[in-house]
Amino acid sequence: MNKRETQPRFANANSTAVPIDIVKPGSPFQAISNRIEEANAAGANWLRSTSFQCVDGQFALLPDAEGRPERVVACLPAKRERLSGDLLGARLFEALPPGNYCLPKQFLERNFGEIALAALFAQYRLPADATRQTLSHECARVQMPSGPETTKALCIAQSEFLCRDLINLPASSMGPEELEAAAERVASEFGARMTVTAGRQLLDQDLPMIHAVGRGAEQEPRLLDISWGDSGPEIVLIGKGVCFDSGGLNVKSFAGMRHMKKDMAGAATALALARCIMALALPLRLRVLIPAVENAISGNVMRPGDILNSRKGLTVEIVSTDAEGRLVLADAMSLAEESSPDLIVTFATLTGAARIALGADMPAFFSTDAGLVERVMRHAAATRDPVWHMPLWKPYRSLLKSKVAHIANASESGLAGAITAALFLEEFLSGTCSFMHFDMFGWSDGKSSGYTAGGKGQVYRALLSLFENWPNEK
Repeated sequence: MNKRETQPRFANANSTAVPIDIVKPGSPFQAISNRIEEANAAGANWLRSTSFQCVDGQFALLPDAEGRPERVVACLPAKRERLSGDLLGARLFEALPPGNYCLPKQFLERNFGEIALAALFAQYRLPADATRQTLSHECARVQMPSGPETTKALCIAQSEFLCRDLINLPASSMGPEELEAAAERVASEFGARMTVTAGRQLLDQDLPMIHAVGRGAEQEPRLLDISWGDSGPEIVLIGKGVCFDSGGLNVKSFAGMRHMKKDMAGAATALALARCIMALALPLRLRVLIPAVENAISGNVMRPGDILNSRKGLTVEIVSTDAEGRLVLADAMSLAEESSPDLIVTFATLTGAARIALGADMPAFFSTDAGLVERVMRHAAATRDPVWHMPLWKPYRSLLKSKVAHIANASESGLAGAITAALFLEEFLSGTCSFMHFDMFGWSDGKSSGYTAGGKGQVYRALLSLFENWPNEK
């Protein structure tokens, strides 16, 4: 994957820009008409003749005497009150013709963070192929004042584009080798250190479950290990990098396999968050671990009934080869804990059970630290990047009992699938550091503005806010 050709950006502050007049949904038509008539009499007549409806999301372009856009009238609420869903203004920016636009100062000040992201996220286009990351395109761009919040919004949008690109590229263009190359570019951009353990080296370095999951694929399995920062609390981000998941010998159905190129969304999320942390130079010691594999079908893959060794020393009975993500995460978690970090965070498209319980837009969130749960939920609400806390209900650990190994990799009952997956992961830690696990979908149906159909960044904006405030809240 080459570097994306077009990056999100705002309009030049000194450029000529078309003003956007913001009117509240439900405003009386005559009041809108009178207000616009002061600046554009022909435009006011246009609103009257077209029976402009002042409902949320509606807008009208008002032409000048030569037929070029002179003003925009847009119906948007003065302040968004709800937690998630559409980014305020994103549908407007997606629909406006290419050009530069400006917003009323007061409206911008009330909604700066959300409007900035909406204006940038609306610029995303799907990657065309592996060598040309996006089709050249013009789009609507909004003027924003310079400052740290604008810089932060650009950083988040660049990381969002990275996350979406990684998820959206087909597995033929985003296998373990290409994921390694993408991680190397992120690391090198910020002077981070990266090492790779691949193929049989995984066995030599005592990472047997990562090797077992990926050994049947054409591209060798590997563990990507990025380190950055020399002071501050140590945070370890671990992202599931299953670049395609066939289900292994427990092969998925057509519907279940259709979008399994996105099974590395956890890795994409970890890289997006890491990129933000490094770009904003947060006072942290950061480590990113990405087990990058393909869960393929061949003659040497793991089978149901196999017993795997793990770095932790626990043996694992394979009940389902389609419960592979937790295996690669478990070895990476055991490795991460050996350096005694302050926090380990895992990101994974781990279970369909989480999606059934919470839907596509609400990642399930588990943690061993009750205080951390409250903080994450608060930052998720503040950033409109929703998550929902679910319990590590210890009695369900019995569902993972095995007669031939220390633990089974899945429950045969099918009950509480998201919880038992999180309990499986917890088994590979000693409890010496805080732990968070996010079971996400990483995909949008395109019905929420600001998000095209395809890969979607989740969780990382909430955690970025958490880590920005980490020293003050710890």
